[in-house]
Amino acid sequence: MATNDHLLVAALDFGTTYSGYAFSMRHEFKTDPLKIHANQAWNSGGRAFLSLKTPTCLLLNAKKQFIAFGYDAENQYADIVMDDKQDEYFYFHRFKMNLHNNKNISAEMVLEDILGKPVSAVDVFSLSIKALVDHFMDSVKKQGTGVKLQEIQWVLTIPAIWTDSAKQFMRECAEKAGIPAEKLLLALEPETASIFCQYLPTEKLHGANQTFAMSAEGTKYMVADLGGGTADMTVHEKTKNGRLKELHRASGNDCGGTSVDGRFFQMLVKILGGPLMKKIKDEDPSAYLDLFREFEAVKRTIETGKTGKVNIAIPYASLDTHCMEMLGDSIKAVIASCPFSNQISLRGDKMRIDADLMIKLFKPTIDNILSLMYEILQDKKVRNITQILLVGGFSECRLIQDAVVKKFGNKKVIIPEEAGLSVLKGAVLFGHKPDYVQSRVMRFTYGVMTTQIFDPTEHDEKYREEICGQMRCKRLFAKFVAKNEEVEAGTKKSQCFLTVHEMQKSVAFEIFVSTDECPVYTDEDGCTELCKMNLDIPDPTKDERAVDVEFVFGNTEIGIRATDRISGNEIKTKLNLI
Repeated sequence: MATNDHLLVAALDFGTTYSGYAFSMRHEFKTDPLKIHANQAWNSGGRAFLSLKTPTCLLLNAKKQFIAFGYDAENQYADIVMDDKQDEYFYFHRFKMNLHNNKNISAEMVLEDILGKPVSAVDVFSLSIKALVDHFMDSVKKQGTGVKLQEIQWVLTIPAIWTDSAKQFMRECAEKAGIPAEKLLLALEPETASIFCQYLPTEKLHGANQTFAMSAEGTKYMVADLGGGTADMTVHEKTKNGRLKELHRASGNDCGGTSVDGRFFQMLVKILGGPLMKKIKDEDPSAYLDLFREFEAVKRTIETGKTGKVNIAIPYASLDTHCMEMLGDSIKAVIASCPFSNQISLRGDKMRIDADLMIKLFKPTIDNILSLMYEILQDKKVRNITQILLVGGFSECRLIQDAVVKKFGNKKVIIPEEAGLSVLKGAVLFGHKPDYVQSRVMRFTYGVMTTQIFDPTEHDEKYREEICGQMRCKRLFAKFVAKNEEVEAGTKKSQCFLTVHEMQKSVAFEIFVSTDECPVYTDEDGCTELCKMNLDIPDPTKDERAVDVEFVFGNTEIGIRATDRISGNEIKTKLNLI
């Protein structure tokens, strides 16, 4: 948990597409909370508007040692491929999505680089986080602040819709990157954006009128954090003590901005063919990068009413060479004979694409986001909310903004001035005030497996078993907190575990989660084992021994503490979710 002896808070936004950091001094937070410094110095080697963040890309050498991260990694890898030495390196990009919807997150998990070569996932993530930490420490050092790593409260942002094991995986990677465990907080992305907007003056919120105040008590609003990988949503109410209460559990899916990139890639496959696109991606990454950096610019500037053509600068010479080599024709001829020939043309090094066709690439993603928002707003607890807050890099896309305004015309749609940095800057504020969110709505039901004296009127016969001379019902789900239940941050739930045998050296139990609000047995559909726990009994005896285990819910991570009842001493334990 956060301690109060830090000099500054540094937040790391480790995104699917882009990453960055921001920080503020503790004394600054007290006098001017919005005096938050974001790094201006990512050398993009290209478009200036991306410089507040750097691409989430990692380059390692043949021994799997760190070489570069971000723009440096992108640019160096392009040179390596030109020298035909890519087999001697490992290059990773957009790998964060491996932690979304992955049911088998483990410390042994392996990621494949761009050419399919395997590296331990823990190494890929921890080296990337370390690159951000090192870059930050270097910049602080240059400013002569002289702050040591241990004097910093670190905050790492993660999607609210991630599983407990994905959260623990990120925590362990951050600790491996050198961040002390007791100095690290995980922050949920839509929450930090919500916190950031509490501090903003009205004129910094596009769509808000002068009478609007997000900081007014009783204000209820939805936060839609639209990032590169995920759309992550929650609903908040401002309480009378100035904190936030979650009204609807975090929900979302993988319909972030990169899903539009995927459809742009598929369109290029239909124009140039799959083998040629694969060749460019593998053998000419600088051309591939140029294409997608250009498309990134289009994503940020294309507007709903756009007619005519959208121009994309393409690496003409490279593409023309590849077309001649693989297809025996010039790129101009290839485009003229492709399925989109009446919607796409070439003019110099510009590919001119019908605006309609370009806008169509966004439609499935936008529809997904809208249906997710609509579904949440059907919940009777939040039906009367009047405001929707759009944050995250993808929310800067005008097509999304317009679609949300059109779909939810009866609600005020608000976009902060720096929508792409809201999560990061809010994470800094969260580091200074980690109790800002007063309560959260549970995404799952949590409990442990237990047994009871068998009751034929209540229990299913198939779970009946004789244990120590008694007929008991096994595999019962003993519930701590239920899905959709509003839980105060830091809520403690206790369970006593008893020894069964003399001189028993440890007690074992299993923690379960369920997507059902009221599970009865731990092997029902929707129930999964979160982890097995094994607690050592200090100085085993012939007597029955009791271990009191306290579980903590309602924070961004689950906590656990175990105590030996006889001595009152704490038993060393931690949740092993990966």
